Amino acid sequence: MTSLLTETILPISLFFIMLGMGMTLLVDDFKRVLVYPKAVSIGIIGQLLLLPVFGFLIAFSIPMPPELAVGIMILAACPGGSTSNIISHLAKGDTALSITLTAISSTITVFSIPVIINFALQNFMGDGAELSLPIFKTMKTLFTITLLPVAIGMLIKAKAPGFADRQEKLVNNFSGGFFVFLVIFIIVVERDNLLQALLVSGLACLILNVGMMSLGYIMSRLSQLDKRQSKTITIEVGVQNTTMAFVIVGAFLHDTAFALPAAIYSLIMYATTGSIIAYSRKNIPETQIS
Repeated sequence: MTSLLTETILPISLFFIMLGMGMTLLVDDFKRVLVYPKAVSIGIIGQLLLLPVFGFLIAFSIPMPPELAVGIMILAACPGGSTSNIISHLAKGDTALSITLTAISSTITVFSIPVIINFALQNFMGDGAELSLPIFKTMKTLFTITLLPVAIGMLIKAKAPGFADRQEKLVNNFSGGFFVFLVIFIIVVERDNLLQALLVSGLACLILNVGMMSLGYIMSRLSQLDKRQSKTITIEVGVQNTTMAFVIVGAFLHDTAFALPAAIYSLIMYATTGSIIAYSRKNIPETQIS
């Protein structure tokens, strides 16, 4: 069952999820970096540079089993995802900026993820560790299950926009249901190690989430971005693509212990972003944009 899930079901499901994300994107979403250069730059720096650095500092500073430390780094290497777009919209953030950041980060992480995770494996698993990610094979796999379906989805959006729009609810429902299944599956498989993981990596995940969201908001406001953009960047650096983390663990590391931080982080990030959504919808008028 585990082999079937990791080798077949997970990659196919992520392909379908990324296809759905592609059907929400337009070429203009990539061009929008020219419209919001400051906001996009801050978001990308936060997601692709500061997040892995902060994740490493946390994993290095808090004593924990090496698998959990690597799991923190896997999590930090997988920023964004379509979930952040939905959360940004619900929280009355800048949805266009969120989509732009997701589109750009999804492209770059094909190349950055193997490098970051190999760095983590070398630092936390010891010199004699046999585990490593083959760089080019990993990039090829990530391209096949992320960029390729996104490109196909964008083509469908361009040629058949009505069809693409009608599939959005279906894909969102599937993504949410599949994500819940993955979290439950990881918890059941690793139930004997769950208490230790909660005590150790739970703290690390909480610090990573709250710390990065705080840093993202502070950076945005210091850069004089408006409140909607600041909120979106706060969400983008705090919402990680945990489904991608599960796929990487299943496809390359073959040990669900590495995925425990992602499962724990999922619960934390939905709690914190849920609070942002609740506050925004209760206290911020629809017309307020800065």
